[in-house]
Amino acid sequence: MPADSTDTGRPEAAEIATGSGRRRLRAEILIVLGLSLGQSAVYAVVQLIDKLTRGPLGGQTTTLNPTRSDREYLDLTYQLLGIGFSLVPVVLVLFLLAGSGFRPLRRLGVDGTRPWVDTGQGVALFAVMAGGSLALYAVGRALGITTALVPAALGTYWWTVPVLVLSGIRHALLEEIVVVGYLTLRWRQLGWSTPAILVVSALLRGSYHLYQGFGPFLGNVVMGLVFVAVYLRVRRVMPLIVAHALLDVGAFVGFALLGRATGFG
Repeated sequence: MPADSTDTGRPEAAEIATGSGRRRLRAEILIVLGLSLGQSAVYAVVQLIDKLTRGPLGGQTTTLNPTRSDREYLDLTYQLLGIGFSLVPVVLVLFLLAGSGFRPLRRLGVDGTRPWVDTGQGVALFAVMAGGSLALYAVGRALGITTALVPAALGTYWWTVPVLVLSGIRHALLEEIVVVGYLTLRWRQLGWSTPAILVVSALLRGSYHLYQGFGPFLGNVVMGLVFVAVYLRVRRVMPLIVAHALLDVGAFVGFALLGRATGFG
């Protein structure tokens, strides 16, 4: 049976790596993480240490989507380049999965075969996570363990909203395809158990949000547990991408238009 003939997400016995194959998969995972969200996690830890040594987290601010230049079209250029290059790891993992004999988009459930079901599940997941994210942000601020978040600090240009929408979609694609889809598949090939995948994936998601404080770390650990659990149930990444994109786009665009801080990021 071909590796991509089922969308269960759980490898057949023949797909579980052994010997040199396991060593190669471990090296591949480390390289992918070193080029993407693992690198972000290391920087986030250093940034958290920097903030903790400066003073209380509650008195500091974290800005997402900052301006890169005071000249409009240079700023636009920087924004688009940042979005484009940050998606290269997504292309890389799809390339690596294709080289392993998978049809990566089909296997990960990132396709257009179930648009209405994927959208419905994504919207439902968004509705569940949005309220919880805001509540955890408020609690974190009250306890002084979360920095004030400014989801968008771009100028008021004609391209501001489209760029923020692209930024939200970028985060959704990168995090859900790499952290949930790709890593879950590779960890299954290494013989990892479901609890191990849930815990490590959730901690990874939380770790690269540490620069925002301990509240967002905990919130994203919870989000990671929920998202991986949903993925293991529906065997598709697309609903997660929809939910994550709605969370981020809502926060970024909502702040840009209304000037209200939110708890997403």
